Amino acid sequence: MKSIVIGIHLQHEDVQAVAEAMPVGDLFASVFEVADDRPLGDRDLLVEVAAIRARLLDAATFIAVRYGFAVHDANELAAKCATMTDRWRAQLVAHRDEVEMTLKAAAATPPARPNRRDFASGAAYLRALHDATNAVNIDGAFRQGLERTLIPLATQHRWLRDSSSVELAMLVRRRDLESLRTAGESLRYAHPKMPFLLSGPWPLEVFADDHQQ
Repeated sequence: MKSIVIGIHLQHEDVQAVAEAMPVGDLFASVFEVADDRPLGDRDLLVEVAAIRARLLDAATFIAVRYGFAVHDANELAAKCATMTDRWRAQLVAHRDEVEMTLKAAAATPPARPNRRDFASGAAYLRALHDATNAVNIDGAFRQGLERTLIPLATQHRWLRDSSSVELAMLVRRRDLESLRTAGESLRYAHPKMPFLLSGPWPLEVFADDHQQ
């Protein structure tokens, strides 16, 4: 048997009512045990783990572990995570009452993707690709709306980009979630031609500041 690691939690009681708990330093990992030969990409398994993850977040904020990280026992988990537990604890204490929310919107005018054949080296091409991605932005009026309505409700925020979209990741106090959703509806009303998706709450991922397996 193997255990899929779902998240890292501050207290045992944050896990015990929902999933199996495995100690990792002075923290606890939520895990889901499956047969060694069961593929991690199995659709039913993905649905099961997603449901457990949602119930865990209802219980308390935790650090999400990238799906597919599996161990066979607590010793293996400890060996793989020993260098991260101090940082995890600091993040869990600092953000105990916060969750992540994300807003994703299409880029205003996606920049042209650089052509690999125009560059003498792979490094130069990657730099150009990075610069093109960083140039992606959203409609100015819509961004001003975000800065006026949603961002003031976040304790921290970060802009994330890919070649065709912009994502706003926010840390939000649980008590402010309803206000954030209301602000999102106001934004939708004010910008009816701007499609966007406001989603969450999510566990700590963007703001976890770790190097997960």
